Amino acid sequence: MFIATAVLSVLLALAFAGAGFPKASGKEEMAAQLGRLGVSAGFMRVIGALEIIGAVGLIAGLWVGALGVAAAIGLALLMAGAVATHVKARDAAKGSLPSLVLLVLSAVTAALGLAAL
Repeated sequence: MFIATAVLSVLLALAFAGAGFPKASGKEEMAAQLGRLGVSAGFMRVIGALEIIGAVGLIAGLWVGALGVAAAIGLALLMAGAVATHVKARDAAKGSLPSLVLLVLSAVTAALGLAAL
């Protein structure tokens, strides 16, 4: 079970770090994209920072299991908020699909991590 948790944690960490850095650095393209959903530039930076912190937590969770579980739960909650934001903005299903996939993968990672504790 550790191998599955480790693989998911590393893949999710890469995905969240890749998504978080453009948001945290305030890239204009990202600000325009999230602006259509009603997300301010300041809040976009907060979301990016949370994604980066979550990615670090997932990697640290390979050594401290409870930290990885907490990071996965936090990222799942963050993605639940992302899905809700897409729905509220009446975004196309295609737009909310990446957030939904990351939500499910984060929840599975949290569940696997909890089972391993």
